[in-house]
Amino acid sequence: MDPFQIRDCTIAAVALGEKVYSLSELANKLREVPQGSLYHHFWGGRLRPQFEHPEYHNDFAAWAHHALHDQVFAERLGVLNPQDYHDLADLREEMLFLIDERIDEREVIPRSSKEEPFHFVASRILVFSTPKTIHEPKEMGEAIYHMSLSSLFYHVIDANRRTKERSNDFCVWLRGFGQEYDSLAQKVDSMDIYFLTLQQLKNRLVETMRSYFR
Repeated sequence: MDPFQIRDCTIAAVALGEKVYSLSELANKLREVPQGSLYHHFWGGRLRPQFEHPEYHNDFAAWAHHALHDQVFAERLGVLNPQDYHDLADLREEMLFLIDERIDEREVIPRSSKEEPFHFVASRILVFSTPKTIHEPKEMGEAIYHMSLSSLFYHVIDANRRTKERSNDFCVWLRGFGQEYDSLAQKVDSMDIYFLTLQQLKNRLVETMRSYFR
């Protein structure tokens, strides 16, 4: 089995020049923006320093709370987990359903102030190699312990989008050894990564690896 090549990444945000002030405007623009914008607003915040103690796990929920002052809608958006959907297109449809549902419930549709619109942003992930490698599965706990959070983002979160298995790079590599590490791969794959900060995810992975190879 080839060594596991540790890579790192950074996210370059790209403003789309689209902003909205109400739920109806949000729905209209949500139908038009590229799927990469949804990816950014649901996942991209993981690399922001303030995400270490998130009030909401996606930008839409945060805006509904802080700008629209609609706590009910913010909570509905806040529990959306992208991993529960086959792809971002399905997630988009669920969001549109929730927006339409909330518009029907409200007698008055809230608007944000001119100073607090929702700005649609997309992002590009820039990946670069590192000299670090993992040669044996038993080295994974220590390697992940020393891994940067942005590297963890690439190998776990971005991997879920780009691998055909919709898994993380660690599990894909482990399964390359045959059935020997299936139980470990299943433990890692079963983690609900969306509602964890990157530091929490890192701690969980290190603990799982060290416990398995103890």
